[in-house]
Amino acid sequence: MGYVVAGNELETDDDGFLREPDYSEEVVNVIAAAEGIELTPRHWEIINYMREQYREHGHTPHFRSMLKDINEFWPEADSKAVYDLFPMGPAKQAAKVAGLPQPLGKGGY
Repeated sequence: MGYVVAGNELETDDDGFLREPDYSEEVVNVIAAAEGIELTPRHWEIINYMREQYREHGHTPHFRSMLKDINEFWPEADSKAVYDLFPMGPAKQAAKVAGLPQPLGKGGY
């Protein structure tokens, strides 16, 4: 299954994660629509955070680290609030929607 963005089909793995990162806004919109997610500013904060972590570390964080970091820009966030945004598992689904490859192990480092 690939995503078609601007007439180009992007290569994905068997779980629908991009094989190579794509940081365009259009990719986020296409993948979010495929995941049934209507993007809000909170989604974008987390997407941008995930992209930043991937750029800095070469992978994305596991959920526990992710939630701790998210609390720096969204102090009232808890597990439920983040799961409300990414109900299929925030560490993995946020990475997918952000246009990043599948996280390592159980959601990264």
